[in-house]
Amino acid sequence: MPNGSLDQHLFGKSNLTLSSSTRYQIAVGIAKGLAYLHEGCRDCIIHCDIKPQNILINESLAPKVADFGLSKLIGHDFSRVLTSMRGTLGYLAPEWLNGQAITSKADVFSYGMMLFEIISGKRNIEHGASTSSSMLIAEEIPKGGEVHRLFDPELVGDANPEELARVFKVACWCIQNHPDCRPSMREIIQILEGLKPVETPPVPRYLKLLADGQE
Repeated sequence: MPNGSLDQHLFGKSNLTLSSSTRYQIAVGIAKGLAYLHEGCRDCIIHCDIKPQNILINESLAPKVADFGLSKLIGHDFSRVLTSMRGTLGYLAPEWLNGQAITSKADVFSYGMMLFEIISGKRNIEHGASTSSSMLIAEEIPKGGEVHRLFDPELVGDANPEELARVFKVACWCIQNHPDCRPSMREIIQILEGLKPVETPPVPRYLKLLADGQE
């Protein structure tokens, strides 16, 4: 892809500045791609490694989900259980670690972790950090805090606070500890496109563990 991968523009040196609206559309585009994998294919495809490095950006700044090396085909009834660990630390859903059955909600978790990075412009887990940027965000949301303070500085003057607050809420719902508490990718699309309201989420347990250095 002519514009490389998403992580280059979020964390690396890039001549391309992603505006607030572009990031929002990238988030929606990724959600649509995952919804197709989960529900549009004959068999459900779980990508298993959703992260900025695996999202490519084309000439129109549209995202493309890439690198299916760890992906897995399973039935829509989720009757098959994945037994081997797949994915990248920092994006792995808890069920990978505790032996629960793996469903498409594992991708939803990874997508939620990536949403924090898309909007904050910071990695969720950085060496030497006392806490995660996503934890700070999650603590502000239930209190009605000024989450705009946690936006990527490059978005100053450009950000749509209502849209980005919606993204943060979606991200918090995506990384709830129990898979059943997470929305489907189809529901996420409806929320991001303003077709469905989103309630204020509880602070995800995973982020509390991150802040305590227990991930």
